[in-house]
Amino acid sequence: MNLFPQLRCLLCHEIILPTIGWNALFSAEKEKLLCAACEGKLEKISGECCRICSRPFSQLDVQFRHGDLCNDCVRWEEDPEWSGYLDKNVSLFHYNDFLKEVIARYKFRGDYLIAKVFAEQMKSELALLDYDFLVPIPLSEERLYERGFNQAEALLAESGYTPTSLLTRIHSEKQSKKSRNERIHVPQVFQVSEDRELNGKLILLVDDIYTTGSTLRHAAKVLKGAGADRIQSLTLAR
Repeated sequence: MNLFPQLRCLLCHEIILPTIGWNALFSAEKEKLLCAACEGKLEKISGECCRICSRPFSQLDVQFRHGDLCNDCVRWEEDPEWSGYLDKNVSLFHYNDFLKEVIARYKFRGDYLIAKVFAEQMKSELALLDYDFLVPIPLSEERLYERGFNQAEALLAESGYTPTSLLTRIHSEKQSKKSRNERIHVPQVFQVSEDRELNGKLILLVDDIYTTGSTLRHAAKVLKGAGADRIQSLTLAR
């Protein structure tokens, strides 16, 4: 009998060395999905952050901070076209070079198993948030065919949650190819797809990355236009 079956890290595929000791022998530890090296490269967001977007103030020059808001959120909130649509975003990890490569594998190379890596963190955070509907940011039909699955939906499914598909998306150029200004001024790409009563409801949007906040605010705008009261979001990276 092999007390310590070989497990491989879902990110680098190296063998995960077992924890040796009495606790490992007699306690039911959670199955490890990452090696210590990869786990150490994931930087959790902590400390003082922007009240709306979760941008860590520790990584922001003081001139770009305005009270409890970062400069980007101040610009969003000072724009009458966008003010007040996204109430708050919570992000789990810094979008460092390591996570950038991981998400590229996840989104553009179809490595579905990466969703399992973040399931526990997503599950823990979702348990702390209030919502009436849990809504993943949708892909257009063309982008869904290209990628094979919706990354936001996969994160929720692997975390044990059932999403609600309130939105559909019109096909457009990839957001990653656009500048900040282009992202903000794109035409509305979302539509409310289901005939549901949204008046007074709290919606929690889920996506992989918060970059400029444009995607989430476009989604929030149509949902508030359909009667939703508050829109928050949860993203893997910031």
